[in-house]
Amino acid sequence: MQAESARLARLIRLEKLRAIARHSALAEAARAEAHLASLESLGQRTAALLTGYARRSDAACGADLLAQRIYLGELQRLTLRGQADIARAREAADARAAAVAAAERQRAAVETRASATAQRIARHAAASAVALGAKGPRR
Repeated sequence: MQAESARLARLIRLEKLRAIARHSALAEAARAEAHLASLESLGQRTAALLTGYARRSDAACGADLLAQRIYLGELQRLTLRGQADIARAREAADARAAAVAAAERQRAAVETRASATAQRIARHAAASAVALGAKGPRR
């Protein structure tokens, strides 16, 4: 009985630790999602700039046209880098979401074991409370 009580106390402590791990995994996932959202927003603004400069036709001379094309090329490179950053951030956010799911499964498993142990202790206590051969209360 004491072993079961000690096991229950250990499981309760472990469940608290798993809840803390789940909470920190949720916080990391939220940060990853926020980072992804900011990169996607930046990517959209960069794409809008790229589209706007690609449509320009106000070059007065060849030098202006060359400068526009150079700037357009840099915007295209920046857009490609941004897309790669977005893909990496999306992978990181997905990994954080998977970590949250794993942390929740671990916490739930410990909670289930603790509940089963508590029920076993309660059944054992109830069984030992009734004396053998004792009659129930009169009606």
